[in-house]
Amino acid sequence: MLKKFVYWTGMSDFLVGLGVWASAIPVALAEPPVIGQFVPLITLGTFLLMAAALLVWSSHDMPNRVPVMFWQGLVRLSAISGIIYAVPNDLAYPLELLLIGWDGPIGLTYVIGAMKVTGCSFFELLQGKTTPGGATPPAAG
Repeated sequence: MLKKFVYWTGMSDFLVGLGVWASAIPVALAEPPVIGQFVPLITLGTFLLMAAALLVWSSHDMPNRVPVMFWQGLVRLSAISGIIYAVPNDLAYPLELLLIGWDGPIGLTYVIGAMKVTGCSFFELLQGKTTPGGATPPAAG
């Protein structure tokens, strides 16, 4: 079940990355030009696409690739924490909380799921370990 969850949430991230790319098009075509937004939007979209690809990739061998899922969970939890802080302090629109509010439960599922899949503690996963009490085994091949 977790494998499918990671796979499909990763696949949905492709749509988000492509959406960010699409949001760069009006910036590029604006008259007068909008300075300082095109490159960050393209870069952010590319990073989101990379994260999506890594999640899909990690879902196929979770015991060995779980650090990808774990760190993606931390990224999602930091994003939702930022929005939870920003909205009441007038640093973001309330709609932004609605748009990325789902990142909190997904991030928690990734972090808790990573601990269950590997048996590792939070701090072991933070170090990229995939076996409890030890180092990550060397890759085969």
